[in-house]
Amino acid sequence: MSDVASVRTIAASRPAARTTAVVDTVARVIVYILLVTFGITFVLPYFWMVSTSFKQTGYEFQYPPVWIPNPFVWRNYVDTWNLLPFAMWAWNTIVIVVLSMAGSILTSSMAGFGFARLRFPGRGVLFTVVLSTMMLPSIVTLIPKFILFTNLGWVNTNLPLWVPSWFGGDAFFIFLCRQFFLTIPHELDEAARIDGASSWRIYLQLMLPLSKPVLATMAIFAFQGGWNDFLGPLIYLPDREKMTLAVGLNTMLGMYQTNWNYLMAASTMMTLPVIIIFFLAQRQFIRGITTTGLAGR
Repeated sequence: MSDVASVRTIAASRPAARTTAVVDTVARVIVYILLVTFGITFVLPYFWMVSTSFKQTGYEFQYPPVWIPNPFVWRNYVDTWNLLPFAMWAWNTIVIVVLSMAGSILTSSMAGFGFARLRFPGRGVLFTVVLSTMMLPSIVTLIPKFILFTNLGWVNTNLPLWVPSWFGGDAFFIFLCRQFFLTIPHELDEAARIDGASSWRIYLQLMLPLSKPVLATMAIFAFQGGWNDFLGPLIYLPDREKMTLAVGLNTMLGMYQTNWNYLMAASTMMTLPVIIIFFLAQRQFIRGITTTGLAGR
């Protein structure tokens, strides 16, 4: 009788398993459809920008929209490069971005290491204060910082755009580093200290080599933030020779007439570095995002 009951149980479970498999397949298909739909929605504006960059002047706003230009005007990129001091603005932007990115990554990782691996009085309170600065809008500190940099004589130089990143980094980056360092076993620190390693040596030779995912994540965020920064260069760099790409492209917007094909060509060239860097570091970026925040205090 037991064998008969077992056979009946197995036979009854098969329809349920098939139903579960069908439900899982339908749910997966729905998720894929939603992801593809959202992906296309996000890609369309960029595709329109690239498409417009190859159109003839006066054909940018055809109706119905023409997504594939005919003919392709490749010279728009050459004319844009020659029309604007694009190389000079790109160099100015690269200098500011590299310096600010290096400062943010270094100081934020140092602060994150201190909050995660060192024990000192008031550590939790101080970390809470650091996180609370994220709730302070940047516009609130705009005037005090401008007065400070004016008194220092830094206006019309790129110093205000990268020097502050070397003194504390960014609260969000500190949080990322702290959470990532908490996922690393403390036994590594203890073994290193038994061998006579100092905190600096543990940070430089142990923690940083293990932190490539979170460092890549910070690098992408810092590069994108510095590359697209508009307000800072607009305030502190009034000279045309010292402008960055974000501010320089704004000069192409005419009051009565704008060459949108040239503007879209310049915008395409400006966005390419961000896209290339993301695709080169996307594996480390995704790993850093998924592993950060898994540990507690």
